[in-house]
Amino acid sequence: MSKNFLSVTKDKLKKQQEKIKKQLAEISNRNKRKGGYSYEAKFPEYGRSEDENANEVADFADSISLGKSLENSLVETELALKKIDSNQYGICEICKKKINRKRLEILPTARYCLNCKNKRKNGI
Repeated sequence: MSKNFLSVTKDKLKKQQEKIKKQLAEISNRNKRKGGYSYEAKFPEYGRSEDENANEVADFADSISLGKSLENSLVETELALKKIDSNQYGICEICKKKINRKRLEILPTARYCLNCKNKRKNGI
């Protein structure tokens, strides 16, 4: 990987990381835990009527799902940043071959080459 590509990718990942953290802050509280942080969805409070309570529960369920998705994205983004810093970025975690640059441009958090990703997807 060229230094320019790695620099551009690192900047992109840092922006993505900040965006995810802001989104998480809007819908959840950050809790310190061993080895890092976790996020817990905030429970919305719209009022006391049954309709408002039903909306609170529905929105809370959505926040839990969205929060988990964002938290997973944050973990993947931070892992990619660590790999750049340790010169391991762009190397498939399974076969140890280089991940195609086009794949990394489209999905900078890719951990597997396309061949290994498809094998994992198909349970091979």
